[in-house]
Amino acid sequence: MDDATTMAGETAPLPLMLAGISRGFREGAGRLDILNNANLALHPGELVALVAPSGAGKSTLLHIAGLLERPDEGEIYIDGVPCGSMDDAERTRMRRTRLGFVYQFHHLLPEFTALENLMMPQLIRGLDKDEARARARQLLDYMRLGPRADHRPSELSGGEQQRVAIARAVANAPRILLADEPTGNLDPVTSAYVFDALVALVRASGLAALIATHNLDLASQMDRRITLRDRQVVEI
Repeated sequence: MDDATTMAGETAPLPLMLAGISRGFREGAGRLDILNNANLALHPGELVALVAPSGAGKSTLLHIAGLLERPDEGEIYIDGVPCGSMDDAERTRMRRTRLGFVYQFHHLLPEFTALENLMMPQLIRGLDKDEARARARQLLDYMRLGPRADHRPSELSGGEQQRVAIARAVANAPRILLADEPTGNLDPVTSAYVFDALVALVRASGLAALIATHNLDLASQMDRRITLRDRQVVEI
């Protein structure tokens, strides 16, 4: 039994565990501490809302969890595997196979269709074109975007673009989904629709999802709510 399993009290490794994470930045002659001995565990199929004011460190926490940024201290465990000492190539491989990301802006490739945007991460991972196309179509159908498969992002509505982005995030069947204000650019009606699609996808796939949001109504519909207080992760 590895350290992540033992600390979490589980019989199997958790999808994501942050243990004793500290992170700060130089600010002039001083130092700005963002996280100090912060801990977080995500369970399979669990939706966790990260609610905190701007500047509190939400993006830093997500970047560390997503192996996009290294902590000053502490360890990141993904499926029980310690990732802190991994080199850049290993971290990239872990992101490609275990992690999915959704941002406030969809970041779709404008020259490619919705279908091609979903195929791209699968092809990069090494799947053959036919298999990637079949999975991409399946995901678009699940997100009720099948008829829009051959449309480019500029031909899709904001809500459609974000649903494509969510589908793309899970195209490689990750264990963890990290989302930073995924409905922040959408009107309330479209936001609710996109959020419902995201929840359905998490429930169906058994993903562990950490979603940063300012929308308290959406946060209240998730399994747990956490915030950043005194540079630590606390339940609310």
